[in-house]
Amino acid sequence: MSFPSQSPYSSLQESPRPAGSGVAVTIALIALFMFLGVVAFFLWSSYGTTGLTLTTLLALIPLVICLVGLRWVDRWDPEPRVFVTIALLWGAGVSVIMALVFGGVFQAAFGGLSPFEDPELFGAIVQAPIIEEISKGLGVLLIFMLGKSHFDGTVDGVVYGGLVGAGFAFTENILYFMSSFEDHDASLMQIFILRGLFSPFAHVLFTAWTGFMLGLAVERGKRAHWLWYFLAGLIPAMIAHFFWNGGLSLFFSDFLSFYFLFQVPLFILTIVGVWYMRRVERKLLATRLADYAQAGWLSGEEVEMFTTPQGRRRARLWAAAAGAGGIMKDFTSTATRLGATRHRIVRGHALPQDASEEQRMLSLLVRQRQQLFAQVQAHRSFGTKR
Repeated sequence: MSFPSQSPYSSLQESPRPAGSGVAVTIALIALFMFLGVVAFFLWSSYGTTGLTLTTLLALIPLVICLVGLRWVDRWDPEPRVFVTIALLWGAGVSVIMALVFGGVFQAAFGGLSPFEDPELFGAIVQAPIIEEISKGLGVLLIFMLGKSHFDGTVDGVVYGGLVGAGFAFTENILYFMSSFEDHDASLMQIFILRGLFSPFAHVLFTAWTGFMLGLAVERGKRAHWLWYFLAGLIPAMIAHFFWNGGLSLFFSDFLSFYFLFQVPLFILTIVGVWYMRRVERKLLATRLADYAQAGWLSGEEVEMFTTPQGRRRARLWAAAAGAGGIMKDFTSTATRLGATRHRIVRGHALPQDASEEQRMLSLLVRQRQQLFAQVQAHRSFGTKR
């Protein structure tokens, strides 16, 4: 195991951050905003300002619920805002357009072969699981390709898949709510309760499977075999979507049985699985940062501070009391990214820029530590003078 030979305190000059795929990310953002604009214009031209405003406000409620849940999943190593934005934009824009366009093509090509006489039933339990999960999954795959240094494992995959699913559900909810609103249907609030409050995480759970499998490819050092992992992720996503959409029609006689015997257990199992993955992620981070402690870059106290919930909580409170909460947040984020980079190097599937990125983050870590203690000392000195 080798480390940069530079002393932890010999230089504060930060090496330049690798350019990576910055241009590609910018192009993707511009294109995704344009697609979302197309969807927004379609909704506005079809339903008008009043209806769109009301249904958008209603759809924001389950979206916020999903984002809060995903923030809990992602709080240990938060993903960059740019990729969070890409995930949401793809889900709310591109995947919806793809589902509408290719859904009609799929219906025309295979609807006549279906054993289901009702075309709406075919659309719900065959067309939607296949077309929608592919449409959403491609968004996760885009982030997998663009954000290689931030797509570190299964937890990241679940977060990105969940964000794409949340974006898709947001627009889909507007369409469902708008249908009842336009028909002056009294069932609008019923649909809102069922979709927005009883099952806001449906699409999040489906697409999380695709992200999970792509994250597994990263953890196993099989990034080059992404296609097989992508397809393997689509299968459980489609199956879960199929059972979710077809449960009442094919397997259950009433909604309460369907909800408490299928939807609730699925949600609980997902929470338990995510909790376990986060625990494994923390242990890996502790192991990798311990390597740096042995080499003299970190202290044992800092490793505990970065890798335990109690340590992070105490560190935040200590820094916040000195007005250094922002510096502590950046300090922790750098250490977490450093641990993930080191893990790739140790496992033998490092990215081309990981060696230089490791050196950059070590230098940055030193500078942030000095900024942190300088701020704390200044705060103490100011308090003493007063």
